[in-house]
Amino acid sequence: MAMNKAEQRSIIEKYVEAYNSFDTSAMLNDLHEQVVFQNISGGEVNLKTKGKAAFREQAEAAKNYFSERQQTITHWEYVSSDLVRIGITYRGVLAGDLPSGMKAGETLELTGSSEFRFRGQQIIGIVDES
Repeated sequence: MAMNKAEQRSIIEKYVEAYNSFDTSAMLNDLHEQVVFQNISGGEVNLKTKGKAAFREQAEAAKNYFSERQQTITHWEYVSSDLVRIGITYRGVLAGDLPSGMKAGETLELTGSSEFRFRGQQIIGIVDES
């Protein structure tokens, strides 16, 4: 049974709140066992995971990169009955130096979008793009 927009919105808002709070367990609550996650930066896929266990591993590792992080939803687009796209602004304070030359304590700010694909009452796909 397809979810309505309010149910989808609630699940996405809980996911973003959990992300901002570094709460990996809460991020996983509404994910399908076979969830596929992709991160696209500059038009190229730089990370892809398949399955809840791989997503958890990636999410736990990512927590180490930032001492603070905040995704803010700027707009909602209901693409189809099972696909929702949100616009986001992102701000994170680095916990350590990055290979790109950014240093611990510096702030990374991005804009982008996230797509959430639903299967039944769960998220089956997430694509983050910046």
